[in-house]
Amino acid sequence: MQRRTFVKSLVLGATAITVTPDLVAAPQKPLGVQLWNIREYLKKDLTGSLTKLAKLGYNQLELFGYDGTYWGKTPKEFSKICSDLGFTIISAHFETGRIDKAKGTLWYGWDKAVEDTALMNIPYMVCAWLFKEERTSLDLYKELTDKLNKAGEACRQAKIQLGYHSHNFEFPPIDGIVPYDLILERTDKELVKMEADLFWITKAGVDPVAYFQKHPGRFPLWHVKDMERGSEQFAEVGHGVINFDRIFAARQVAGLKYWFVEQDQTSREPFESLAMSRDYILKKNYQ
Repeated sequence: MQRRTFVKSLVLGATAITVTPDLVAAPQKPLGVQLWNIREYLKKDLTGSLTKLAKLGYNQLELFGYDGTYWGKTPKEFSKICSDLGFTIISAHFETGRIDKAKGTLWYGWDKAVEDTALMNIPYMVCAWLFKEERTSLDLYKELTDKLNKAGEACRQAKIQLGYHSHNFEFPPIDGIVPYDLILERTDKELVKMEADLFWITKAGVDPVAYFQKHPGRFPLWHVKDMERGSEQFAEVGHGVINFDRIFAARQVAGLKYWFVEQDQTSREPFESLAMSRDYILKKNYQ
């Protein structure tokens, strides 16, 4: 399975991965990261790329790319690689499969995906993306909410929490109804939690704190990414316009449990960007 994205370009460094002193840190605080940041590197050198990520100080992971394996490794093999490097896997992203009929998705092979996620002791599974064809009508969103409730029940049986990841496309109204509101209202609040992507919600012109206050306790997972001033493109955390202090001040009402640094696109080498985000975060009390 390939995770879909709006990103049209990605600046890549050399294939060989080296660790320079200014990129090395060993913070003791929980520091989460979504592996999408280093997607191209994982294809070339899985263990080496994860090792470099660990040396940057990141210690909690959110995965993507499940197709029965992770980068050709069985769930057990991949879990051991991460454990050996000191990572705790908190969450994993999945697609619906409604359009491409991919395996290991909500529509195709969900029970096996849940089984493998439970085997890896991962507490969260997240519906991460909708194809354009899945967003054209309220009926499609209603079908999605029905599927999310059913998938969430399967997760609950395995002691896993299902989540839904926001972008900006759920916020423009369809026939006067905001799809994101429909998802929140039509899904069981215990079966389906939300992963708030602070960049995409902000880009949609919506206040994430207002949503936290309206739906308290519904947002245990966040994606922490910043927005460049003027261009509204992705920026390293703390190097853009998003007021993270204000948002994190509302973490208790949101029900925040875990958060992950993510930067879909960068003009720098991705590990350098991750180091910049890390340095800013470690100055803060965001735990």
